Amino acid sequence: MEEPPARDAGMRSGFIVSGLVAAVLLAGCNGATDEATEAGPQQFDVVFQGARVIDPERRLDEIRNVGIRGDVITALTEDPLAESLADGGVLIDASGLVLAPGFVDLHAHGQGPASREYQARDGVTTALELEWGVADVGAFLDARQGKSLVNYGATVNHGAVRGLEIVPQDERAELEAAFTAASSADEPLSAERDAADRTYYSELPPERFPAMLERLEQGLEEGALGIGLAVQYYPGASRREIVEVFRFAGEKRATIHTHVRSMTIEAMQEVLANAVATGAPLHIVHVNSMALGEIDTVLDLIGGARRLGLDVTTEAYPYTAGSTSLHSSIFDEGWQGRLGIDYGDLQWEATGERLTRETFERYRRERGAVILHFMKEEWIETALGNNWVIVASDGMPYAPKAHPRTAGAYSRVLGRYVRERGTLDLMTALLKMTLLPADRVASMSEQMRRKGRIQVGADADIVVFDPDTVIDTATFEGGLSFSEGIVHTMVNGVFVVRDGETVEGVAPGRAIVGRLGVAP
Repeated sequence: MEEPPARDAGMRSGFIVSGLVAAVLLAGCNGATDEATEAGPQQFDVVFQGARVIDPERRLDEIRNVGIRGDVITALTEDPLAESLADGGVLIDASGLVLAPGFVDLHAHGQGPASREYQARDGVTTALELEWGVADVGAFLDARQGKSLVNYGATVNHGAVRGLEIVPQDERAELEAAFTAASSADEPLSAERDAADRTYYSELPPERFPAMLERLEQGLEEGALGIGLAVQYYPGASRREIVEVFRFAGEKRATIHTHVRSMTIEAMQEVLANAVATGAPLHIVHVNSMALGEIDTVLDLIGGARRLGLDVTTEAYPYTAGSTSLHSSIFDEGWQGRLGIDYGDLQWEATGERLTRETFERYRRERGAVILHFMKEEWIETALGNNWVIVASDGMPYAPKAHPRTAGAYSRVLGRYVRERGTLDLMTALLKMTLLPADRVASMSEQMRRKGRIQVGADADIVVFDPDTVIDTATFEGGLSFSEGIVHTMVNGVFVVRDGETVEGVAPGRAIVGRLGVAP
């Protein structure tokens, strides 16, 4: 298939590469072996002086000066750079602070302005909706052009497109319009789920598989970063249907980001077997909440597949509670036995109250988000202590009492699990929050090869934090609050957080667009 033309200028903007970037990239980000500077004299828009620079790809952990010109890192050196500031340039004394690649979140349901501020204040520079995805990828990307603090992108939502082939023909136009409106909204997740939930228990007839796959292909052509397959939320999907989605993904080399069918080893085995049989690239979301007490065995399975050359990755978030819709299929009859919890382990997001049988039934009818306290600390330690498990937030759409992972996942890893508990060292933590997630998406978008790195030629997506004070402050009881110790966050060379405060009136975030959409 020929590559389609750009949807519009909004989508093309994510791929604009200046002459400066093109020149710098001749050296090759990935091939850099020393902190060289661009040949010849240059002036810098921003200089970070005396920072402890950590670049996970090269295992660099040294004091360096970093020069930014436009949206690119153009100098990384022990030599002084302050005298080379352009007129009006900014000199930042970063002594005693860590300068690292901005955090790349593969699993951010929060996609609106309020969510973006919490993400930026947690050091996130790229926040992608990959587990659930969106139904109308083009509408999602267009709606955010010039309006986002951080970089953004999404998969195409399998659960939605299958629903369009389940509803009667005369209802499809209405549902498509609802999906477009949801994808264009600040926070698409709840609206998309509600629009399609009448189809979640229905089986898609095999004769509709080709039409469903055509819709997935359309999403990829609009710039999707793969396929979001959250199959536990639509139990009507047959195993045959899921195999066909994997087969399609294998043919397109499109990554599947999956919330597996159930919180069991069997569900993990289903997706691993499908990946082996079809060659589909696979990312399993929040392994901590899907594996539960079988976390060691599940990681052994995934690790074994990786050692055999299978393109499979997974992620975890650093909390012992999850969050989802109370009216979802997860809470169908028998949920207590499946999850090993009861009503009192559920917390209603809107009020923070723990539930009873009565309030469970009432709120399930009303619809809304709930927090599930159902994991053990040792399960989280196991996942985070594994060197190849990516950190991702699973951050929920903004609400004052949303799950604290919405605001603090990355600072929590740095503060609690690196500094306080020693579960992993700083270099490994940053690897799991920057380079590994960037590389996971790089097969779908060349843009990501310039992220997750502090190197000459890399995008100037940067976080500067105090390793002695960084910590999350959001709690289950008190609700969302900004992380502490994140001093500066820079997206595409623009400060979005400076001196610990949000910068007003900027929106430097760009679309991260899949390779099957618009070619860079």
